Amino acid sequence: QERLEVKKITLIGDSIRMAYQPTVVKKLEGRCEVWGPVENGGTSRNVVSHLDEWCIVRAADVIHVNCGLHDLKRMGDMTQNTVPLSEYAENIRRILERLTRETRARIVWAATTPVIDEWHLRVKKFARRQEEVLAYNAAAASAAVSLGVETHDLHAVIWNAVPEKCLQPDGVHMNPTGNELLAAAVANCVER
Repeated sequence: QERLEVKKITLIGDSIRMAYQPTVVKKLEGRCEVWGPVENGGTSRNVVSHLDEWCIVRAADVIHVNCGLHDLKRMGDMTQNTVPLSEYAENIRRILERLTRETRARIVWAATTPVIDEWHLRVKKFARRQEEVLAYNAAAASAAVSLGVETHDLHAVIWNAVPEKCLQPDGVHMNPTGNELLAAAVANCVER
């Protein structure tokens, strides 16, 4: 009997990815080898600077990549995003262009998950806003579409299941329900 090749999956993302990845690994056990960096992917600037070691040198069949929550974060006087929208859009374009050009993988851009502004502001010393999640997602989707890269709408996965039922009290991270929904969606997406 012929042994089937195990599909190699690379997951890139922030703490949201770090939380769902172990469940994705379990769901795809025996069929896919799932890898992601031990560290948080952070901003799009950080992903750009680690692209070689995280993606280019690894012979993945599928690269599922996301960044956004760290980019749109507003610190200090709250007047500026960590990475301005225009720079974010350019970074996403650079990431997706390089992955498309320099790997043989199927590239999937994952949309940033929702935030609940009021919950987040109560807990954190910085702000994230849902309206900015939508703006950053739109910029990333535009880059993906122009490069023919598939978008996996993780925002819709959580939005359709109602964010208040899926998010922890910090208004950003997922509770077990949210993590399970994302893991199932990601496992299903990357195994295709």
